[in-house]
Amino acid sequence: MDSVATAALASWNLDPAVTAILICGAVVYLRGWLRGRRLLHDEKDQARLGAFFGALGVVFLALESPLDAFDSLFLSAHMTQHLLLMMIAPPLLLLSHPVLPLLRGLPKRFVKEGLGPFLAWPWLQRVGHFLVTPVVAWIAFAVSTIGWHLPVFYELALSSPTWHGAQHASFFWTGVLFWWPVVQPGPRRSRGAQWIQIPYLLSADIVNTIVAASFVFSGKLLYPSYDAVRAGGISPVTDQTLAGAIMWVPGSVIYLVPTVVFAMNLLSTKRARVTTSAPPKRVSEPRRRFKISGRRVALWRRVAQLAMLLVAMAVMADGFFGPQVTPLNLAGVLPWIHWRAFSIIALLVVGNLFCMVCPFTFVRDIGRKVMPAKWRWPRVLRTKWLAAALLLVYLWAYEAFGLWNSPWATAWIIAGYFLGALIVDGLFRGATFCKYVCPIGQFHFVTSLVSPREVRVRSQAVCKSCRTHDCIRGNESARGCELYLFQPKKVGNLDCTFCLDCVKACPHENVSLLPVLPASTLTVDPYRSSIGRLSKRTDFAALTLLIVFGAFVNAAGMVGPVMMWEHGWHARLGAHMMPAIVAAFVVAGAVVLPMLTVALCGGLNRLAGSMFNAKRLDGKPFNVGQTVRRFVFALAPMGVAMWAAHLLYHFATGWSAPSVALGRVLAGVAGAVPMAFEPGWLTSAQIALLDAGLLLTMYVGWRTARQQVDGVRRAVGLVAPWMAVSCGLYCAGVWILFQPMQMRGMIH
Repeated sequence: MDSVATAALASWNLDPAVTAILICGAVVYLRGWLRGRRLLHDEKDQARLGAFFGALGVVFLALESPLDAFDSLFLSAHMTQHLLLMMIAPPLLLLSHPVLPLLRGLPKRFVKEGLGPFLAWPWLQRVGHFLVTPVVAWIAFAVSTIGWHLPVFYELALSSPTWHGAQHASFFWTGVLFWWPVVQPGPRRSRGAQWIQIPYLLSADIVNTIVAASFVFSGKLLYPSYDAVRAGGISPVTDQTLAGAIMWVPGSVIYLVPTVVFAMNLLSTKRARVTTSAPPKRVSEPRRRFKISGRRVALWRRVAQLAMLLVAMAVMADGFFGPQVTPLNLAGVLPWIHWRAFSIIALLVVGNLFCMVCPFTFVRDIGRKVMPAKWRWPRVLRTKWLAAALLLVYLWAYEAFGLWNSPWATAWIIAGYFLGALIVDGLFRGATFCKYVCPIGQFHFVTSLVSPREVRVRSQAVCKSCRTHDCIRGNESARGCELYLFQPKKVGNLDCTFCLDCVKACPHENVSLLPVLPASTLTVDPYRSSIGRLSKRTDFAALTLLIVFGAFVNAAGMVGPVMMWEHGWHARLGAHMMPAIVAAFVVAGAVVLPMLTVALCGGLNRLAGSMFNAKRLDGKPFNVGQTVRRFVFALAPMGVAMWAAHLLYHFATGWSAPSVALGRVLAGVAGAVPMAFEPGWLTSAQIALLDAGLLLTMYVGWRTARQQVDGVRRAVGLVAPWMAVSCGLYCAGVWILFQPMQMRGMIH
């Protein structure tokens, strides 16, 4: 390290004014805290005292330590300073509930005759209340964060001690305003709805992520002042990237941790611990229940399936006989841009609607008129391994052979799907193709775990009195569940195609499509009809891992750095090696990396279990394998969020593409292909989806850990590796979203 950095490291900037303010604040608060403790003892008093002194310590570290001297040498040091002043010191200060202790610590006469009339002034109270309303506080914090990091204002702060002090004061006090609605230190509590805190924090995280990403991905030095110093042997651009990482990862964690706390409070029916046999939390139903008519459902479903069949036939015809130019062909735009996007939107808004209106099962039902399906599917294949293998092949072939860019190949895939469903379900009983073969169905089964709707019974008491069990056996009007899901024992959307045959078959109208909290069925591990316990299903866990990590692999395969890496190896190895290169990338990211991750986390869970001599809450011995499988399912929301963010990109940039292909098919004339462009709101929406996925994953992981072991400390030790994995996936997802991504099905 050079002499400048050495001198900075040895320097402590003990500003008398700042030091005196911190000492006086500590004395006054301690005096008021002691007075208040004598009047009323509160078990949180010591924690609040520690929070106040912690806040003072953080401010002292940011302003008086060598960190303050480093801020003119390293942007990373300056960002650390800003992080302390904006995101750590203010919430610690507010967690100490400082208003009453500070007032009690001042001389009584001064408070009564001096501050009292001033604080009781109605106009001042209205101004104070206005400043800490969520909208005003959020805007002030966002303007301070973005404004001071603009190069012109940042350079001004570096060049002037006065403006530098104003910058730090702005960060701290807007931080206090921002965290006030979150902590609500009193003495009066806000009457606002608690759920508002979730978008409040997530939107602030988006602002923080955008600022941090500008440091990481700008590719140039934003603040020239750091180029003139060059201290410590690190390049200014590398230091800027490090600064962005410091602001990005710890900053997002600081925002998301309280978001998880708010979500847990909102999603938990009671504060008491939920046992593994408890049913998942359901959304309360209105008094006037909306009942789905079985006949209307059957008619509507057939009409929708017929419409989907006509669309599929049009896509195949255009793929086989139309121009093999992706933007001009229905097979080049509808399946890869719109169908995938609408499917994920339906999953997030309602549930597994695509399987409900699947055209492949429509053709299968017609084929069964001549193919009676007498055989049973081989027992050895009654798992998810075959479907997982087919899904892995799809992830590889999609990039290796450019399926998205070949209307002819797309048409053959659709035709193969029709043929496969017809043969498999024409020879074997039940919905064998859907349950054990179809990779699209498996994707929808797993992603529908976060859907807000579920096919389930209204009342278990009605089912107990039922003797016919028509929901699974069928009757004269309906065939019952072909996937062998017995409704009274069904939990969640796994293996449910939303066909609603059980709704039509139930003579008591006790089965319907009802609301359920997203991912709530992952927080418990009851016996599930036709599935068993998820903690004992390795094939389901492997399928979930493939879908989660496959989301990141599929998206990463379309960004500039990965494509350049693939083409670099392509140039070295030869013209025909691209499929092998893509296979190596897909297998490494979707198979090898998940296996290593599970092995590492499982080892850490085993170590934590042995250190704490852990036992499950039900008294059974701690089982590492079952615990690992349950944590794997907790990652599902993160994978769904990445799929949604990725497909949203293609839909937002290519939503108008079908107009050209439809115009060519209907009028015989191809119009001008619209140029691809990226709307300004897209990145924020994508980051919000990732934030929501991380939030839900952390919530499910924490609930899982609390059910596995007793005590908060043991639960933290158990869930920590999986939280690290989810944060790693989150960072990988944000990195992917900020890379240049190939716009498919468009001219660009």
